[in-house]
Amino acid sequence: MDSVSVPAQRQHLGALTGFAAVVLVAFVLLMAWLQYGGAGVEGVEEPERALALIVGRTMDTNAAVARAPAWERFGYRLISTEPADDLAESIRWYEELAAVSFDPALDLHLAILEGEAGRLASVRRRAEEWQRRPDPLPELARLVAAAYLDANVDAVEAATVGAAVAEVLEPGWFRDRLATRLATRTGDRELLAEATAAQAARSDRLLARMRAMIAIQVVLLGAGLAALGHLVRRRGTLARIGAAVLPPPWRGRDGVAVLVRGGALGAITMVVIYFSSVVGPERPFARVVIGTATNLAFVPLLLLAHRGLLRPAGLGFVESFGLRPGPGGWRGLLVVFVALMTIAQLGQTAIDVAARGLGLSAHWTEWFDRDLAWGTPFVVGVTLVDTVLLTPVFEEIVFRGLLFATLRRRFGVSLAAVSSAALFAVAHGYGAVGFAAVFWSGLLWAWAYERTGSLLPPMALHATDNLMASLSVILVLRG
Repeated sequence: MDSVSVPAQRQHLGALTGFAAVVLVAFVLLMAWLQYGGAGVEGVEEPERALALIVGRTMDTNAAVARAPAWERFGYRLISTEPADDLAESIRWYEELAAVSFDPALDLHLAILEGEAGRLASVRRRAEEWQRRPDPLPELARLVAAAYLDANVDAVEAATVGAAVAEVLEPGWFRDRLATRLATRTGDRELLAEATAAQAARSDRLLARMRAMIAIQVVLLGAGLAALGHLVRRRGTLARIGAAVLPPPWRGRDGVAVLVRGGALGAITMVVIYFSSVVGPERPFARVVIGTATNLAFVPLLLLAHRGLLRPAGLGFVESFGLRPGPGGWRGLLVVFVALMTIAQLGQTAIDVAARGLGLSAHWTEWFDRDLAWGTPFVVGVTLVDTVLLTPVFEEIVFRGLLFATLRRRFGVSLAAVSSAALFAVAHGYGAVGFAAVFWSGLLWAWAYERTGSLLPPMALHATDNLMASLSVILVLRG
């Protein structure tokens, strides 16, 4: 009877895991289709408003840097793109959005960008086409022609220039640039002073925020270099913080089965959450609550892992993933954290430099967050709790504590780290630059887990990375 019962059990388990694998692969393909099947802007609410904000703040930032001291301009250009490149990229983004949007303001924004870039032939063709279109395009054509082309400025009465610009454009960089051009040509000193002062005020606020962010990064970099020096004196040995055992005590086959089944249940959970968010009446804060609730998709996997992997080995989550530092572990955690943060930043800088050299950049839809840009303080707070606290904990347990550890048993440290980091990057759905950045982070965090025996350093690094990205969005796009 024993010879019959064991194969029957394996067949049952294999069929269940196989079905879960089909569900998981179908979900991954669906996500890939949604991510890459069309323009990225189609998944953004109010993309015209979002892109105007992003491009406007980018141009305001460049204007602020242009007025900064020479040494500051030099430092900023080392870590950022040239203004001409920003302008060209903004035009590409607007051309992409213009293919799916019919908002007249979008065409006007694109014409202003082309005018600022000196692409006057494109501006002329656009203005001529607008003359044959219904209102308000003929009026926009007169404004653009008077600002950037050899048109008769009498076509736009000097006394009404300011009101005309204010009527077609919201406050911001686009309005001020068009007003500046028109005021210069019509001799309207009052309008010129008003537009110049408005842009200067925004630029000064952005420059102050940039300086604060850079100052924090410089302090952290200095602390990190000191910590790296300490590690070099110890011959590069990271402190042992937790008691996690790698390879893990469970079999690789059991780990794969749990990951596949838990991943399938998580995919089903995410689909249910998504449909609950799109079916029925719109509710206040529904989007941010649903976004936070997506962390529930990890819960089935964690429950299966506890039942099928940890409990049979006599372990809980704390012991298995080294979440309780040993004697002196908190001090070691701090040293390891700041050292690894510096390594992470150096790697990210190298990726940014390489991407600029190859002419690559991250698409704006990959990092724009509507809730951080326009949400109420409550929405911003909930979003930060989700991004900085919940997501790092859940993702590190799943991708490093379970996925990397399971692969570690079968393939060894290097291949397990590379494979888990690649899957981690693919799961984020970014383009080439975003993939490289996330892959680098996943690789470093897997190595940190292996060397320290604790998920606390990866969790802290993940939380800090998300916090800095969120603060960048808040400080640049809000206010």
